Amino acid sequence: METVDWLLTAGERGNPATRLDRRRHDGTAWSVGNEVRPLVHGATYFAELLAAVRALQSGDLLLFTDWRGDPDERLAGPGTEIGTVLREAAERGVVVKGLVWRSHLDSLQFSEAENRHLGEEIRAGGGEYLLDMRVRPGGTHHQKCVVLRHPGRPELDVAYVGGIDLSHNRNDDIDHGGDDRSQPIAEAYGPHPPWHDIQLAIRGPAVGDIETVFRERWTDPAPLTRSPLSRLRELLHREDIHANPLPPQLPDPSPCGTHTVQVLRTYPNRLLRGYDFAPDGERSVARAYLKALRRARGLIYLEDQYLWSPQVVEHFARALRANPELRLIAVIPSVPEQDGPLTLPMNLIGRITALETLRRAGGGRVAVYGLENHAGTPVYVHAKVCVVDDVWAAVGSDNINLRSWTHDSELSCAVLDETPDPRDPQDPAGLGDGARRFARNLRLMLAREHLDREEPGDPQAPDVLCDPAGVFDAFASAAAALDSWHERGRSGPRPPGRLRTYRPPELSWVQRILATPLYRVVIDPDGRPLRLRLRKAF
Repeated sequence: METVDWLLTAGERGNPATRLDRRRHDGTAWSVGNEVRPLVHGATYFAELLAAVRALQSGDLLLFTDWRGDPDERLAGPGTEIGTVLREAAERGVVVKGLVWRSHLDSLQFSEAENRHLGEEIRAGGGEYLLDMRVRPGGTHHQKCVVLRHPGRPELDVAYVGGIDLSHNRNDDIDHGGDDRSQPIAEAYGPHPPWHDIQLAIRGPAVGDIETVFRERWTDPAPLTRSPLSRLRELLHREDIHANPLPPQLPDPSPCGTHTVQVLRTYPNRLLRGYDFAPDGERSVARAYLKALRRARGLIYLEDQYLWSPQVVEHFARALRANPELRLIAVIPSVPEQDGPLTLPMNLIGRITALETLRRAGGGRVAVYGLENHAGTPVYVHAKVCVVDDVWAAVGSDNINLRSWTHDSELSCAVLDETPDPRDPQDPAGLGDGARRFARNLRLMLAREHLDREEPGDPQAPDVLCDPAGVFDAFASAAAALDSWHERGRSGPRPPGRLRTYRPPELSWVQRILATPLYRVVIDPDGRPLRLRLRKAF
């Protein structure tokens, strides 16, 4: 397997202005020798993050980006509120720097006040926190990462990248009972919405790449906002409006594992004045998916908050049409997070049309599921995961939708493992792309949770879930059994598993006509330059 067959070259990234691809003497657009661990569930991530932040010493560096930050969100019980933990770190002399989306107003169900209050607490300890609105109109900064650097102790350096915000609802575990610090979403999820999510813990040279992503945004000379009202709020609330210099970047940590990591982003083409590190935007998330999908032969496994946008899903459909043995499994929320009389159809229209596109291409080779906990409450799937043929895996902040591929800022990591999976010595696709340990183990970890299956005692023993047809049938059987149990009024023992067959509500033709233009403009806009839209290219 050649790495270049799966990952983007610097030229394929399409953004020559970034420093990411000029960091290594050989010009490669990825780093080798990393150790990547998936942290499934917010509780797992938060517990590790808490220990790592509390171990920081004076002079260490803590950098983070976020879409939403709630200062009272607990990482692990009373006294571990994220605002308190970050303030205490700054008081110890840790260099704390935060970049968080300024957000829209709370009255529009966003987080303008919460994001501001987190900054107030960090600044009280001596840290620095910028509310960043350098986005396209209607866009967001959606990146979610934390970078911890330790001068003189590089073996402790770590970066966390994925879909988990430092905010309410996220601190859930494998039982999916929800977070005590909850933010209401659709009524079906109850007062404490069960939440499924994933973050990566990355050690090795890739930490320097992820730090570079932060530094490019931090040193962007453009003002944090162009809005006169936002600038007035900056003065009223005494917000940081200029970024102070960062300490010089340390050398990358030494290699420590077998994982190749490529850092992928989305940045929009901003109006009037673009980013100096991406003047025409960057669409490496989309380009990386397209390259990986062209190699898909056996199984595409997705967990995604949205899975909509027919323009995006068409690339998955193209792979299904080209490869008659290819299967696609997707795990998505059973119900959109917003269930109002207008917002529900707006959220559903893109998903329904996207699923119609997939099923026309793959028929019975496409299977889509929702999740529920053992009490029968739907689990909100916020994860953003894609595994192709158990070789290429991507985890990040980006969803399968047009916003994430063109309009909002996103951050993802594609991972290739140098180590073949010992359970798959053959090469069923005939492409030299036998399964790799990281991608396969990630998919199996998620599949076993959803199927309520224990990990086998012998990790090298044959496992039916390794086979694309085997796991496809296992998901279908488990979902059918649980669906039937519900249809019987929950009579008798509950079948194992948490999978439910996804069946979207029907939309009338009137709802489709009314929802479609609003969905395209409000829910899923396209921030690509006009010339790229005309070429229908990412």
